[in-house]
Amino acid sequence: MESEHTGHRRNGWTFLTNHARVLIAIARDPGIRLRDIAVDCGLTERTVQAIVTDLQADGYLTRIRDGRRNRYVVAPGARFRHPAEAGHEIAGLLAYLAGPLSTQPAPSAGEVGAGGVSAGGVSAGGVRNDTPDDSEPRAVV
Repeated sequence: MESEHTGHRRNGWTFLTNHARVLIAIARDPGIRLRDIAVDCGLTERTVQAIVTDLQADGYLTRIRDGRRNRYVVAPGARFRHPAEAGHEIAGLLAYLAGPLSTQPAPSAGEVGAGGVSAGGVSAGGVRNDTPDDSEPRAVV
């Protein structure tokens, strides 16, 4: 007899949510098209658009118009939503899963829309190198 925690029904789960996958894809390539994110993440374009809207509404992303394309800036100081991880910034996870951070300069304050991040230490992809400073203790994620 199979319990609810064993068997075929439970074999398809993964550690990361679709929101995390979309955010990681954007952190890897801030100019990526929603269509490409959908293919990479195995989602529909409509689902990816809804997720990007969620991430923007909650302050994890800022969208910048770049000609006919969009570029996204990840807010590195944003914190995880769940109370168990709420004390941790998403930047550590993104740096780990998205690969090495870019050394290109951050967008200027004029290029970043309301709610965006233009502080020093932010890469062109919008992910800050999470080096601790004296004013804020950091935990390893």
